[in-house]
Amino acid sequence: MSEEAVMRSFVDLFRNVCFWSAAFAWLIAQFTKMLCGFYRTHRLDFSYLVSTGGMPSAHSALVSGLAISVGLLSGFDSPISIVAMGFALITMFDASTVRRAAGLQARLLNQIIDELFKEHHLSETKLKELLGHTRIEVFMGMVVGILTALLVVSLPILFAGR
Repeated sequence: MSEEAVMRSFVDLFRNVCFWSAAFAWLIAQFTKMLCGFYRTHRLDFSYLVSTGGMPSAHSALVSGLAISVGLLSGFDSPISIVAMGFALITMFDASTVRRAAGLQARLLNQIIDELFKEHHLSETKLKELLGHTRIEVFMGMVVGILTALLVVSLPILFAGR
């Protein structure tokens, strides 16, 4: 493949409605987390833009936006649409089960370390507790993704060629 063809393929990525549906859904979810954090703390914390966990699930928003836009463009009965839906379901299930359990275990281990630290000299390094999502966080992420995909796919001016 020539260098020009590679560059054209890379540029075409940014003309892809599925890419933008997923990207905008993720951005909306992350900015929503930042705004919710601001509401709680009255401090603007940009670390929310790259954080895991919290309301709404950005992972769920991204994969739902991707799956819905693929379905709308390819037909929900197409093989690629089924792959996208499967990918979305696995991601959302993982966020609400495995990653959530890891976060709860991290919280418990941090409590144990806090109690031991009072009596013994141990490392003060804390584990990241906000890893997974509750089911409502996953659901709200899915809603963000679906609504974003519906909006992005309906913008023919931006994506006339799709």
